[in-house]
Amino acid sequence: MKAILKKTPEPNGLFMEEIDIPTPADNQVLIKVKKTAICGTDIHIYNWNSWAQKTIKTPQIIGHEFVGEVSQVGKNVTNAKVGDLVSGEGHLFCGNCRHCITGSAHLCSRTKGIGVNTDGVFAEYFLFPASNLWHCDKNIPLNILSIMDPLGNATHTVRSFDVLSEDVLVTGAGPIGLMSIPILRRAGARNIVVTDINEEKLKKAKLLGATATVDVRTQKIADVMAQEVPSMVEGFDIGLEMSGSASAFNDMIDVMANGGKIAILGFLPPEAKIEWDKMINKNLTLKGVYGREVFDTWYQMNALLQSGLVDEISKIITHEFRYTEFAEAFGLMASGRSGKIILDWS
Repeated sequence: MKAILKKTPEPNGLFMEEIDIPTPADNQVLIKVKKTAICGTDIHIYNWNSWAQKTIKTPQIIGHEFVGEVSQVGKNVTNAKVGDLVSGEGHLFCGNCRHCITGSAHLCSRTKGIGVNTDGVFAEYFLFPASNLWHCDKNIPLNILSIMDPLGNATHTVRSFDVLSEDVLVTGAGPIGLMSIPILRRAGARNIVVTDINEEKLKKAKLLGATATVDVRTQKIADVMAQEVPSMVEGFDIGLEMSGSASAFNDMIDVMANGGKIAILGFLPPEAKIEWDKMINKNLTLKGVYGREVFDTWYQMNALLQSGLVDEISKIITHEFRYTEFAEAFGLMASGRSGKIILDWS
């Protein structure tokens, strides 16, 4: 089979190679890939930043966003059969720790990430634990099913706090930030303001239903609030940090209402400095968000898609390539001039 490997420890370093099709162990399934999507994590690996250098062991098949068909099942597998259309939870939890056995597997401290700590899904076939499978609704388009992972990130982050009737600030209009907008609207948020430094992404945010957008290169959040969201008086009730930018996070703190709540999904850089006096004086609540709640988030986003979210999420996908064109796809994604990019393996 063909697979895309991070073969050499350097920027780019991606190669397509022929390798053997693996055989599933007793509790695994072999999945024939239909579609995959490129994630920001894959771009970190592609760029070979400091996180990738200390995390990725080359050579390794990368990728973790997928939809495919079960091709073979291990002898102990009872929850899947050949031909099933599946996606799955890419965080591989241990199943034995306190959090796993009490229904909070997303908090498992022994979690491994597919395509990060183990071989991933950018291949014609890959092995996956049956316990992590999600059986897909065949009425949902394959492209959407291939991005259930990041949609789950957005759903989990939005669900961190009750947003009904609240004013929400989203910092970062990348794919997950954009996905959060229609989810926030369905959850009953009153006003949704989105910040970024990319004009095209901010236009997409408006298209998806943002009340107002802020290009922080030329605008201040407070000024836009005053001009475009007059119903807001004291600041934002809820903040969703999706950018991974220290300056964006501190801008958020400045415009939060006293007693506001912030969910942080974006990885802030190690050198980020936070104005803790403002955090404390405003009585703000911080919550870190990682991955998805297994499998509660999956049921929630599946219901959202079945109730009409498909059209809006489709707008976040901007390009599709054959898997053989992966070099062009990665180059485009790394440039910041795209939304979600799909690789077709059919």
